[in-house]
Amino acid sequence: MSILVYLIPVALFLGAISLIAFLWALRSGQYDDLDGAAQRILLDDDKGDPRD
Repeated sequence: MSILVYLIPVALFLGAISLIAFLWALRSGQYDDLDGAAQRILLDDDKGDPRD
């Protein structure tokens, strides 16, 4: 039972760190354009790969 004294604060600390990381990503605009990367794959650009 004494291990819970260590595990509960560690779990709370890791949860707080992940929440802070998620809020930072949200504020910095990481989730603004979710469909842009998916549509960019489908678009045919004229540049092409020089190895083609």
